[in-house]
Amino acid sequence: MRNDIKKHVRPLRLEELPAEIREELKEARNNKGWSQRELGRHLGLPQMHVSGIESGKIVPRFDTLLDYVRALDYDLVLVPRSLVPAVLALIREHKASNKPGAEEQRSLYAVIDEAEKKERRSDEI
Repeated sequence: MRNDIKKHVRPLRLEELPAEIREELKEARNNKGWSQRELGRHLGLPQMHVSGIESGKIVPRFDTLLDYVRALDYDLVLVPRSLVPAVLALIREHKASNKPGAEEQRSLYAVIDEAEKKERRSDEI
């Protein structure tokens, strides 16, 4: 009977962070211009531990992961599944607007007043 119960119990820890998350962490670190050693210094971790997290050999505890992402100016957020496509679209837009040569940033929800509409029409003519 006890063996049947174990089949339905999920493991307490992941075997590794998903590859997509590890790549995002590495990209965020590189965008900040930090080496693994420098990030480790900010977190109080050895470079080998940062390398292990990025390669999937080490699964960090939640508090370590939270410190890791916050050191890189990110955050962990719970998002309802129905909103995931919208959030991912916002992230893609943000990344695209931060690339060199990207157009001036504008709010996705900006309201255009009548004067600006007239100015845009005159620029198009």
